[in-house]
Amino acid sequence: MGRKQFKAESKRLLDLMINSIYTHREIFLRELISNASDAIDKIYYKALMDESMTFDKENYFIRVVPDKANRTLRISDTGIGMTQEELDDNLGVIAKSGSLAFKKENELKDGYDIIGQFGVGFYSAFMVSDVVTVISKAYGSDQAYKWESRGAEGYSIEPCDKDAVGTDIILKIKENTEDEKYDEYLDEYRLKAIIKKYSDFIRYPIKMDITKSRPKEGSEKDYEDYTEEQTVNSMVPIWKKNKNELSREDYDNFYSEKHYGFDKPVKHIHISVDGAVSYNAILFIPEKTPFDFYTKEYEKGLELYSKGVMIMNKCADLLPDYFSFVKGLVDSEDLSLNISREMLQHDRQLKLIAKNIKTKIKNELENLLKDEREKYEEFFKAFGRQLKYGIYSEFGGNKETLQDLLMFYSSKEKKQVTLDEYVSRMPEDQKYIYYAAGDSIERIEKLPQAELVSDKGYEILYFTDDVDEFAIKMMMNYKEKEFKSVSSSDLGIEANQDAADADEKDNKELFEHMKNALAGKVKDVRASKRLKNHPVCLSNEGELSIEMEKILNAMPNNPSIKADKVLEINIGHDVFKALKHAYENDKEKLELYTSLLYSQALLIEGLPIQDPVEFTNNMCKIMV
Repeated sequence: MGRKQFKAESKRLLDLMINSIYTHREIFLRELISNASDAIDKIYYKALMDESMTFDKENYFIRVVPDKANRTLRISDTGIGMTQEELDDNLGVIAKSGSLAFKKENELKDGYDIIGQFGVGFYSAFMVSDVVTVISKAYGSDQAYKWESRGAEGYSIEPCDKDAVGTDIILKIKENTEDEKYDEYLDEYRLKAIIKKYSDFIRYPIKMDITKSRPKEGSEKDYEDYTEEQTVNSMVPIWKKNKNELSREDYDNFYSEKHYGFDKPVKHIHISVDGAVSYNAILFIPEKTPFDFYTKEYEKGLELYSKGVMIMNKCADLLPDYFSFVKGLVDSEDLSLNISREMLQHDRQLKLIAKNIKTKIKNELENLLKDEREKYEEFFKAFGRQLKYGIYSEFGGNKETLQDLLMFYSSKEKKQVTLDEYVSRMPEDQKYIYYAAGDSIERIEKLPQAELVSDKGYEILYFTDDVDEFAIKMMMNYKEKEFKSVSSSDLGIEANQDAADADEKDNKELFEHMKNALAGKVKDVRASKRLKNHPVCLSNEGELSIEMEKILNAMPNNPSIKADKVLEINIGHDVFKALKHAYENDKEKLELYTSLLYSQALLIEGLPIQDPVEFTNNMCKIMV
């Protein structure tokens, strides 16, 4: 039979396939093995509907045979085979899928399904081959046929000999180039690794002859090579097994085998769903932060399988960013796939799965917090920052999902507590959830601004992560209780209000003079309502706090950002007496005192002193 031309559309598509459509050439083997699995499935369905047929699974398998000497790779199956017409129809028109047509014509039973709704996978063979030969004998036919093609120029079909029903695909592997090393597709260990990676859970045995070594007979030092047939795929995926059959160790081993991490997972989640969309999933919450987790290089996502065949190594759409630490996989029979198995359509089914997974992860974390507090605290130490960032990055949109998972260090409990625990302990007269922000717990504990809140017996949450205050600003409140910084100009504690207002009025001219001396460095100078033992502190007005100013200014390429600062003076402190005396007798000394107190307040906040030389000179003046 003479050479036939591919249809014009198919010719262009084949050229695209060979050159660009797949990002990893190795997936050609996945495609051909999936097609072989389809062909065996079709025999299975036929046996279900034809009482004269028997299906003995032992007789059905896929074999992969590399031949380095002849540069060929053979993938054989014992499936249903193809007639001359089917070879011409299925392989002559790219993107027409015999499996998809079969799927539509037959009622699928017993949990089996057809992978081949993808259509174009066979042609990925041309990415690594100069010549592709298909020898096939259809079930119920006496004649076998050979289909052969060198690519876009066309194909031929002719009768040939083949004893058993099934299909052999023989690839003439390309020679190496500077950019591509095609020899790897003739190396048995490389082929085995590719099969384990992509096709480990194909339900039929994938067999290969594997070279091994043993001592020669009668010798302990000399070794000889021999080959032994091995089934290289595991066939039964763990996620398809009943949860009752599996132990914690089984899940931990699977986590390790899949190289999800060198740690042991804190929690595993095994999901089996039958409904509007059917899928199985195994998810893991890691114990430790991956070394690159908080870098741009970290790639989130779950492995995505369709009927046991890996489609994507990292499907980012299955996880929200705030749960990007979760590892695992999803296997669904309901996903629509486009031209290549690597390019997933973002369809309704995928969104339903992602929504369900998000809920499952949230519920498991809440259970961990409730039932295994210590484990949750370890988890939160590793990934709590990511949860907080989830609230900040979505402008509080994830508040309902994440707020009950957050923890902060408590001034009263001296450990991490939840917002719910904080609110449950609030006295009736307490209006706000109070917090203090700083570099560390030790520094926050020494903040002068916290004196009044502490003196009232109110609990203070310590914010030590750079994202904490930004996230809280997005949340705005929790259980109708607003958040209030201890550095805020209005603490909502009324006890000292009248006295402070009177002090403000009595010393208005002094404070105005000090404000002018600081020449725009502060928005105001006031009598403090919060200080008891310390002489001075800075508070802030407006949404931008002093701690937020520090964080934002530490970021690269950020313009200088300033919070509205107020210098607060403790009028009950001896220092204030010195200020009053200087105001009445020595205005120059008052300006010196003002400068020193401002520098002192900056140091307490961990802010840089603008002119250290001036500061040291001023200290010397005081000493002299």
